Amino acid sequence: MATEQTKSKEQTHFRTCTLCEAMCGIEIKHDGKKVLSIKGDKSDPFSKGYICPKATALQDLHEDTDRLRYPVERTAKGWKEISWTEALDKVAAGIGAVQKQYGKNAFGVYLGNPNVHNLGGMLTIKYLLNSLKTRSRFSATSVDQLPHHIVSMHLFGHMLRIPVPDVNRTNYMLIIGGNPLASNGSIMTAPNMRQKLKDIKARGGKVVVIDPRRTETADIASEHHFIRPATDVLLLLAMLNEIYLQGYADKASINNRAAALAPEIERLADFAKDYSAESVAAITGIAAVDIKRLVTEFCEAKSSVCYGRMGISVQEFGLLSQYLSMVINIVTGRLDEVGGLMFPNAAVDVVNNSGPGYLGKRHSRVSKLPDFNGEYPVVAMSDEMLIEGEGQLKGFMTVAGNPVLSTPNGEKLDQAFEQLDFMVAIDYFVNETSRHANIILPPVSPLERDHYDVTFNNFAVHNVAKYSKALFRKDKDAKHDWQIYLELAKRLDKKASLATKVERLLIKRLGPKFILDQGLRRGPYAGMTLNKLKKNAHGLDLGPLKTMLPQALRHKDKQIHLNVDFYQADLARVQAMMQNYDDSEILLIGRRHVRSNNSWLHNSYRLVKGKPRCTLMLHPDTAAQYGIEDGQDVKVTSRVGSVIVAAEITDELMAGVVSIPHGFGHGRKGVKQKIAQAHAGVSVNDLTDDTLIDELSGNAAVNGVPVQLEAIHAGTIFSEAAESNSSNSSSHSKAESGSAA
Repeated sequence: MATEQTKSKEQTHFRTCTLCEAMCGIEIKHDGKKVLSIKGDKSDPFSKGYICPKATALQDLHEDTDRLRYPVERTAKGWKEISWTEALDKVAAGIGAVQKQYGKNAFGVYLGNPNVHNLGGMLTIKYLLNSLKTRSRFSATSVDQLPHHIVSMHLFGHMLRIPVPDVNRTNYMLIIGGNPLASNGSIMTAPNMRQKLKDIKARGGKVVVIDPRRTETADIASEHHFIRPATDVLLLLAMLNEIYLQGYADKASINNRAAALAPEIERLADFAKDYSAESVAAITGIAAVDIKRLVTEFCEAKSSVCYGRMGISVQEFGLLSQYLSMVINIVTGRLDEVGGLMFPNAAVDVVNNSGPGYLGKRHSRVSKLPDFNGEYPVVAMSDEMLIEGEGQLKGFMTVAGNPVLSTPNGEKLDQAFEQLDFMVAIDYFVNETSRHANIILPPVSPLERDHYDVTFNNFAVHNVAKYSKALFRKDKDAKHDWQIYLELAKRLDKKASLATKVERLLIKRLGPKFILDQGLRRGPYAGMTLNKLKKNAHGLDLGPLKTMLPQALRHKDKQIHLNVDFYQADLARVQAMMQNYDDSEILLIGRRHVRSNNSWLHNSYRLVKGKPRCTLMLHPDTAAQYGIEDGQDVKVTSRVGSVIVAAEITDELMAGVVSIPHGFGHGRKGVKQKIAQAHAGVSVNDLTDDTLIDELSGNAAVNGVPVQLEAIHAGTIFSEAAESNSSNSSSHSKAESGSAA
């Protein structure tokens, strides 16, 4: 009887998972108050029933007892819950006090990765940022995809006009520094990449992976080549050189809509002429004969695409590498071609509703790094707080971000946050960063808000549109993030123009879905409205990617601007790297797991199950060189710090390379996430170096960090400094081993 009553109350809700870029459709069974199950939505035209393990964490996140529901203030006796009115008033007063005493730019703000997965946040964050009136802005962009934005701004006229691989129709996919089976794409929104890559091979095509690690993607690829970290730029230069030597660049004049190409295309023939396959083979670790063969196969394939992602972005030549990846697609006629690199056509056109972006209008106070679109590189943050002088950061706000674990030299940033006069975090956890805040303002959970993917439809490998109403109604005393932004903006910017005040009031009453509807109506699909999407709970199929040149270009002359001089200037750095290359160094890289998303899913008991994931992967030869045994604790040291982590000996890594996953390090004092702390791990960003950057863009170089290894034996005594640096990690192996047992 009880079972029948439960079934009668059971309801079904369809929405999009917001925990990564893949935009998977999910079907949620619930009873109006509690989630009963989450599975893939087979009627979703984009994901067709596929989900990865992360989707079930939506329930864990919503029900998490560690999640903050109401504002809290840090006191001498611990965290104290306060009312929204008191919290918002105190936050506005704290920000105002800092800016009055030290100047507007003495208050900084950091936007974390989850912001782009949030409809209300994406459409209203500008009101908060404008009200702060500070130039001291940072975001996760500069420890991730910044090179993609700069290259697209230069070539196509807008930072968000980023073409993606047409994986559904290509016959040859070259993946450099990407692991889409773990990421579900990444600047290529593509659910079920495992099946998509299998389909390429099934239709007689080929998948080739270039990576220092034999990743999950490499395991199912047709071919995998190890490459020394941060030498991808040499491989790409040699490939470009070979394209011209073998005569394949001629195809560009036939296949690549030559009318859209500026005259600079002819200069590319000389761009890489000094980089033969033979000259880069020893450093990259890829034989010259293989480099030449890969070029031949790529160019002879019926369709092909070169995709470079995180591994080539976050290194010392990230921007030049992304440029070369794009140029290879251009000169071989693969841009804007079926099966090549194509432009999505999203229902909400963010390109036509935002600025094109800019690089280097201003430079950071201390390190003189260029801003991009009004944001300074994250590697500049800690120095801006720690080094005294006019403009020193004295206050800070983080919005859905955990930079202590997500940006280079986390220990230094940790110390910087401690000395601030005032800090506020908009977050629903007391994590490694927000623990420093004076006040934390928690928004509702993802299941309590409406959703439309404003960002990732612009990177989708198939055009779709889908709107999801909130599954659960929020408590009357809870607030959406967009409500928090508007409330703060009203308090911080009382002298705003009448037009701004009216606009904010309109959104306060109608919500961000009002803005969404306007975007849909102005978009490229006639008759598209929010009401139309509401009537299609599974989403609308808007068709495969189509050719869009030259209309897609945002340059006034409707041509691709290659900016050869800008990128060619960086070849001097490449030459210096080649001449001084030390192949005896042990180089550190990160890695990603399908059950993780940066630092913010380790408090889900479902996602931390299984064997410990925060290990030091290293090749058997490297382990033998340092006398390291499988499972043994290893002290890993870089210029900025040390951690102690258990060894995982595997031939997945090439010799001379070690790997620690990103996002762990939950053992710091004051963190209020019980499950994450029980699986604390170490933070790879306690080793990454804030002075190691891509000089051309200011992007962080967290791949290819030189480190030293030391096997730890029972009874080893460390110096006080080493113990301090590794205190968070030494308990990790015990906690992880205990959980595995």
